[in-house]
Amino acid sequence: MLQPSRTKFRKAHKGRIHGLATSGQDLAFGQYGLKATEPDRVTARQIEAARRAITRHMKRVGKVWIRVFPDVPVSRKPAETRMGSGKGAVDHYVAVVKPGRVMFELGGVRPEIAHEALSLAAQKMPIKCKIIAREDVEGAE
Repeated sequence: MLQPSRTKFRKAHKGRIHGLATSGQDLAFGQYGLKATEPDRVTARQIEAARRAITRHMKRVGKVWIRVFPDVPVSRKPAETRMGSGKGAVDHYVAVVKPGRVMFELGGVRPEIAHEALSLAAQKMPIKCKIIAREDVEGAE
């Protein structure tokens, strides 16, 4: 699973997700992509589940680019613990995704295979997504 090899600080504040994505809103590598339409935090497990769904459906033909990385630590306290006594230990890592962010890109596959693979990946995501394509590809949306 994806997680940073080292971080400057061990724990982070929760923060809020404001506004639209300013970077990563266009296709940079592949012909097809999965774009977020809602803000949320996507866990490393969800990214890995989506990646597996895509590669299984593509039967390892073509190439997959993952455009998000879970670098924000989320802490959690043990179950049935009383309040106080500090912040909990790091439990998992998340990627903060704003609306308009391209999360996955595909290249080197037929349009119908790419569309089905990305729809399978969208089902693994906790947010609504839309499938986008380059205009110069034949049969693009």
